[in-house]
Amino acid sequence: MTNPLLFTDGYKVDHRRQYPEGTTLVYSNWTPRKSRVDGIDEVVFFGLQYFIKKYILEDFANNFFARPKEEILKSYSRRINNYLGPNAVGEEHIGALHDLGYIPMVFKALPEGVSVPIRVPMFTMYNTKPEFFWLTNYFETLVSTTVWLPCNSATIARAYRKLLDKYAAETSSVAEFVDWQGHDFSMRGMAGMEAALMSAAGHLLSFTGTDTIPSIDFLETYYHANSDKELIGGSVAATEHSVMSMGTNNGEQATFKRLITEVYPAGIVSVVSDTWDLWKVLTEYLPNLKQEVMAREGKLVIRPDSGDPVKIICGNESSDMGPERKGVVELLWDIFGGTVNDKGFKELDPHIGAIYGDSITLQRAEDICEGLKKKGFASTNVVLGVGSFTYQYNTRDTFGFAMKATYGEVNGEGRNIYKDPVTDDGTKKSAKGLIKITKENGVYKLHDEVSWQEENEGELKEVFRDGKLVQEEKLSEIRKRARS
Repeated sequence: MTNPLLFTDGYKVDHRRQYPEGTTLVYSNWTPRKSRVDGIDEVVFFGLQYFIKKYILEDFANNFFARPKEEILKSYSRRINNYLGPNAVGEEHIGALHDLGYIPMVFKALPEGVSVPIRVPMFTMYNTKPEFFWLTNYFETLVSTTVWLPCNSATIARAYRKLLDKYAAETSSVAEFVDWQGHDFSMRGMAGMEAALMSAAGHLLSFTGTDTIPSIDFLETYYHANSDKELIGGSVAATEHSVMSMGTNNGEQATFKRLITEVYPAGIVSVVSDTWDLWKVLTEYLPNLKQEVMAREGKLVIRPDSGDPVKIICGNESSDMGPERKGVVELLWDIFGGTVNDKGFKELDPHIGAIYGDSITLQRAEDICEGLKKKGFASTNVVLGVGSFTYQYNTRDTFGFAMKATYGEVNGEGRNIYKDPVTDDGTKKSAKGLIKITKENGVYKLHDEVSWQEENEGELKEVFRDGKLVQEEKLSEIRKRARS
């Protein structure tokens, strides 16, 4: 049981004494300051409700306020003294917070799920009792390490969604299939379970396909979702390489047949198909099993898992080998056929499909959709597995997230504070003073150096005050905003 007041950077613990004498209020904001992803200039806001419920409420209730004060003070002093050496950080302020029994803060936020332009704050926070002015920026580390990842993943998932929606609108008769076309395969490659859950929850704002089962519990626990009443996330039966390998190379066709006739005689089943020779599967085994595939009440999904995703799915014109020149989707069309939709694009017979889930990126996703379009195929002929290559290769700096203080009060007087390093390119220049966010023509805009009255009139609404979550968001509402 770690005291959550120790969930901070070491330099934070003595900032209380470094502020000017007479400081009574610190007001800070959380802002994406820069985009390092081409084509993205708005960031999806997501994760604050989880942060508040998990840390400000649950962790402080169980691991701070519920523990004896003497135990808290003793363990805090031991940790700080062993860490910094004998010093004058003190413990009276820790004891005072324990006596109070709740976190005396206000969080004001935009609605979760909305897209926020770069350099526009998503939420603000400040202390409500003067003696706890030190708490605001004490929380910077915990806020930052928790909130940037779900915002990042929700933003990137939305970019995939917009891309797949665009191509479905141009080429497909089943635009609703896009709900499943981006499928989360990331859990095993994320930096621990919490990162996997937060990222996967962000993915589920834009899609329903996921292999990260615990993300469903996450959204039920922290975002009022209910899998009995709504589809939070889902998947299908699928094999892995160990299954295919155990059936042996010489028995691969028999493994396919057993899977689609005995184990899964109906429904959707995805079978990894490149354990040995993908092209043999597509030119020998599947033609041999066409009758069995077409007789099923369900879909067999072929899953390549190695090589260049674009060339594997769409074909490689420079290849001398016939199957490689055609690619997976065209080869499946040759075997099973399908229909030509009203837009003039080919859609595979519903008994067969394809999924590719290795090293997919936004650019590769676009290249695959464009490649299929040029060949006359609908983009929805393939599902894309989006993994940790997409969601883990990011940092807090991907969108330049930072929490900065912009206003304070000292001896009863307000101070508009800011940072503007002369050596910086402008990224680190902060807003100044109290903040108001307005919405003009559907776009959020920042107004700084406003009065308290103006600050209360903007789009930032109280979600937490003095130990209580005063406004809660539901997954269904957040999804609508993220997909709008």
